[in-house]
Amino acid sequence: MAKQRTFIATARARQQSRGPQWNFPLSKTNFVYFGIAMAVILIGFALMATGMSSHEATTPEKWGNPMALTISPILLVIGFCVLVPYAIMKRDKTETTP
Repeated sequence: MAKQRTFIATARARQQSRGPQWNFPLSKTNFVYFGIAMAVILIGFALMATGMSSHEATTPEKWGNPMALTISPILLVIGFCVLVPYAIMKRDKTETTP
């Protein structure tokens, strides 16, 4: 019993004597925002693909779909330039910085 107690005490001392532990900077909310950004980006690419539904590659009406011309690039810019950086830089309010 004495050996087991000293082993537990030395294991605790080793854990406490280590330097500061590194905490992962991203939380669950960051990953939720990443998921939302990826969904918006995938929707943008899917809408862009709807513009290529014509059989002939030389017709000017091929890119006549307003979803492919306006909404898709807007969604992609919002996803890549707004939502992904926001997901990376979002911090929890409860977190304190030294």
